[in-house]
Amino acid sequence: MRIDLHAHSTASDGTDSPAGLVAAAAKAGLDVVAITDHDTTAGWAPAAEALPPGLSLVPGAELSTISVDPVSGRHVSVHLLAYLFDPGSEAVVAEQTRLRSERRWRLRVMAERMAADGLPVDPDEVMSLLPEDGSAGRPHLAQALVRAGVVSSVNEAFGSYLGNGSGYFVARQDTLVEDAIDMIAEAGGVTVIAHPFAYTRGATITVDVLAGLAAHGLTGVEVDHPNHDEETRVRLHGLAGELGLVRTGSSDYHGTNKTIDLGDETTDPLALEELVARSTGFQVVTR
Repeated sequence: MRIDLHAHSTASDGTDSPAGLVAAAAKAGLDVVAITDHDTTAGWAPAAEALPPGLSLVPGAELSTISVDPVSGRHVSVHLLAYLFDPGSEAVVAEQTRLRSERRWRLRVMAERMAADGLPVDPDEVMSLLPEDGSAGRPHLAQALVRAGVVSSVNEAFGSYLGNGSGYFVARQDTLVEDAIDMIAEAGGVTVIAHPFAYTRGATITVDVLAGLAAHGLTGVEVDHPNHDEETRVRLHGLAGELGLVRTGSSDYHGTNKTIDLGDETTDPLALEELVARSTGFQVVTR
C-alpha cells in the first residue's frame, strides 16, 4: 500500500485543483493521499467529490504555528500537519480564518514592497488571482515574478526575493504550536510535525522542544521528507521511537511549484492505522 500524507492543491499554494490532486494521486499509483493545504479545509469537499475508485483520501491541513524555545526564547516557525479533525469546530474555523486573513495581508505588503522597489509586480493583480476561499502563500508571489520574467522558476524567486532573509520578507502572527495541538485534539484530530529538522529551510526546533511537544500531546513526526537527508532520517526515526511518536513520510507535493512528485516519500500503513485509531473528528474518505 502506497500512502502520501502531505500534499497541497490550489486551495493554498499548490498548482493542482483538489480534483486534479486526487486524479494525480491515482495516476501516481497511490492508495491513500492526504490533502493538507495551508490553514484551510476548502479543498476537502471537491477532492472527496472527485475521488477516483480505489483511492482513499485523508482530509487534513498544514497549520502555520510557532514554537518558543523555553531556554533561549528563540521563535521558530513550525508547520503542523493536522489530520481527521472536525472542520466545523468553532476554534478551528476561527483560527483558520484569522490565519488566512494574516496570509493575505502579508502577501499584499510583500507585493507592495516589490512594486515600490521597481519590480514589475502589480499587488492588485497578485491578490485578484488568489483562491477565493483558500490560503495565500509566497508561491503565489513567486508565480507573479515568473510571469513577469523577473525569474525563471519558483525556486529562483525564493532564492533571490522571497526567502526569510530577504528585504521583502514579512513575518506572520502564527498560532503557538502548543495551542494548535490542543485545538486539533479538542476537534478530534491528530497532529504531526512536518519536516522538523529540514535545516535547509531555515531555523528548526531543537530535540528538547520536540520532546516537550510530544509530552504536550503531539501525535507524530514526519521522518521521511524530501528536505531530510539520510542522517536526519535515522536520527528522527530513533527520536520518534524514544518519544512515542508515530513516524510518517510524505512528498510535500505542490504540483509544478516544486520538483517533487506524489509518492516520492511514503508512510507505512501501520502508521496510518495508528493515526486513524487516535482520531474521532472525521473519517478517511473512500470510494
